[in-house]
Amino acid sequence: MPEAPKTSAENGHFVVDEKNKKILQFIEEVTTNADEVQQKVLAEILAQNAHVEYLQRHGLNGHTDRETFKKVMPAITYEDIQSDITRIANGDKSQILCSQPISEFLTSSGTSGGERKLMPTIEEELARRSQLYSLLMPVMSQFVPELEKGKGMYFLFIKSETKTPGGLPARPVLTSYYKSPHFKNRSPDPYTNYTSPNETILCSDSYQSMYSQMLCGLCQNKEVLRVGAVFASGFIRAIRFLEKHWPFLCHDIRAGTINNQITDPSVREAVMKILKPDPKLADFVEAECSKDSWQGIITRLWSNTKYIDVIVTGTMSQYIPTLDYYSNGLPLVCTMYASSECYFGVNLNPLCKPSEVAYTLIPTMGYFEFLPVHRNNGVTSSISMPKSLNEKEQQELVDLVDVKIGQEYELIVTTYAGLYRYRVGDVLRVAGFKNNAPQFNFICRKNVVLSIDSDKTDEVELQNAVKNAVTHLMPFDAHVTEYTSYADTTTIPGHYVLFWELNVNGSTPVPPSVFEDCCLTIEESLNSVYRQGRASDKSIGPLEIKTVESGTFDKLMDYAINLGASINQYKTPRCVKFAPIVELLNSRVVSNYFSPKCPKWVPGLKQWNNMN
Repeated sequence: MPEAPKTSAENGHFVVDEKNKKILQFIEEVTTNADEVQQKVLAEILAQNAHVEYLQRHGLNGHTDRETFKKVMPAITYEDIQSDITRIANGDKSQILCSQPISEFLTSSGTSGGERKLMPTIEEELARRSQLYSLLMPVMSQFVPELEKGKGMYFLFIKSETKTPGGLPARPVLTSYYKSPHFKNRSPDPYTNYTSPNETILCSDSYQSMYSQMLCGLCQNKEVLRVGAVFASGFIRAIRFLEKHWPFLCHDIRAGTINNQITDPSVREAVMKILKPDPKLADFVEAECSKDSWQGIITRLWSNTKYIDVIVTGTMSQYIPTLDYYSNGLPLVCTMYASSECYFGVNLNPLCKPSEVAYTLIPTMGYFEFLPVHRNNGVTSSISMPKSLNEKEQQELVDLVDVKIGQEYELIVTTYAGLYRYRVGDVLRVAGFKNNAPQFNFICRKNVVLSIDSDKTDEVELQNAVKNAVTHLMPFDAHVTEYTSYADTTTIPGHYVLFWELNVNGSTPVPPSVFEDCCLTIEESLNSVYRQGRASDKSIGPLEIKTVESGTFDKLMDYAINLGASINQYKTPRCVKFAPIVELLNSRVVSNYFSPKCPKWVPGLKQWNNMN
């Protein structure tokens, strides 16, 4: 018999090790038997939902096998099920998409008709999401040992939520998770030991939440072994918040009191359990924050930090240089891949470079299929794909274990909560395999041209917004001859920039206030996720229009042709990211204007607000 552990501390370590071993063994098993697990998942989903209206409508007739499913069920987009979603949102409780009651809607950062998409979910999905979270730290602990001996300083926030006309909550997936018993009443676990008390995370006032979380993180600075947020943009916002407010935070640490602006009683009470007068710590924080350079501020204030846990794939990669500056090059770790539709997979090599992040899809999370993507031009950052698939394209869909290394695919998912062959809209490239389960690089979100935070603006939406804005120029006989856009993340928060080349025939110059009106009209025309980021979350800065010299876009075309573009096929890109092109445009700016105020935004869908 093995010798019994001698102390309770050792015993705790033994429990963690055993738990980690079981979880790593689970990953081994499901990735080895990936196809069998996938068939079982699909059969379970179809058996549970055999009698729902949507499956009956398509003639599945209770079949649970893969062949019949693929033959009769179409691959769909949100618009194909929008009328069903609307019925459920309005209070129809019949089994439309799922046999289990829809418990709430998760509001996607993707939009349809300018409004957030509503993803149906059921109570049991919370347990499935929690299971994916439980895989992360056992994987991480293989690369960074003894993480259980300290705390994580994570800046986590809830966002606005609303109710559908039928009374179901509609909120972002993370807000749903943080408010659930799975998070709030989680059992003591060294890996979910955060510096932020639950009360500070669940505070709906973003200033009070950020201030109290930062204060708690500073007070426990020696215990912090890892730091993070969900997105890179959110973590940088926290550091910029510290730059602005450190004198107040230092005052609170020195005196052991909380700033009067923190008025939420539950937040004050939770913070006071952590906060004690500590003049020495206050002096230390003050000395570091008053230095001219903030390079390496993370490792200076939280000296035991081993890595930063944030998403830096996709559009978030634009924040990598800023994170490197603030952290002195700490590893940037992307741990998981998830969306409102479904939680998908984990990064089994978390200390890899951000450009090499590959997510292993966990076969128990849902049933996954893949539509091959064929790009016309390998350098495009935005990929456009057909709205509906013809029969040939439908037959091209491949299963999880049949994808090919190096090929790009659009992800299609069937979930336990009522989505069947749903096109998520993410483009993934196969990087390799873990046993029989593929590992994917996230390439991009299809059709997206601009993104700062969780916003996603596509070319059609941008074109429509510009069309609405240029009406302000008509009285001055001026019009926009060409335009492009750029997501500027050198400012915190980042903001959209539009470069406009104008043709002005009128004798009266266009006043600055008119260009400001153009900025605001564009913002008012963009989707609700963008407007929420501006008006409520403050995660996006005011939109900027830069007018450029006449002939600028000819120069842009010359530059592209010199790089090998075909003169016959060249068309002005509606979004630019390549640094030399941004520099060329900026070098020819004549004037610039910012949106004078935040665009209008209210929680919920527009049509719900009209019903009130």
